[in-house]
Amino acid sequence: MKCNWAITNINLEKYHDTEWGTPVHEDRLLFEHFVLDSFQAGLSWSTVLNKRENFRLAFNNFKIDEVASFNEKKFEELLNNQGIIRNRMKIEAAVNNARLVLELQKEFGSFDHYIWQLVNYQTIQNYWSTLKDIPATSMESDKMSADLKKRGFKFAGSTICYAFMQAIGMVNDHLVSCFRHIELLPKNL
Repeated sequence: MKCNWAITNINLEKYHDTEWGTPVHEDRLLFEHFVLDSFQAGLSWSTVLNKRENFRLAFNNFKIDEVASFNEKKFEELLNNQGIIRNRMKIEAAVNNARLVLELQKEFGSFDHYIWQLVNYQTIQNYWSTLKDIPATSMESDKMSADLKKRGFKFAGSTICYAFMQAIGMVNDHLVSCFRHIELLPKNL
């Protein structure tokens, strides 16, 4: 069995089976997930997932230093790119947030170190039986959101932060009936 949200289309199923909830510690990939979760705000995840390769092309494979240096010409190019979600505020947020991730890297050594210290460098193991049991936010996502906003991040509300935490494996929110829940448990449990 698997989480029932993942059986609605092949892209969601592949993402669920191979990626969602798997701990991520590489800064570029963490940034990619954060940007994509920001673009998802108000939309379905499948909409973003279906455009993921276009996002990777448009955002220089989410190389943080390159996105941070996007200029007005590149910004206009993104606004006219029909392969991505063309939302001015979300595009501005992605560039702004890239610049701030560079600052976090200087302060903490890596984006990874900053993000994962919020959960003491360990995945929070949840044991949900149904989708309705899974919260939209948590104390940890509230804390992450508050700190990111204080630092100037945009599109960093607690719900976006919690979706980000789920995606990068900071929380294991696979249903207990899902084969991935067991796969992602620490070996000593």
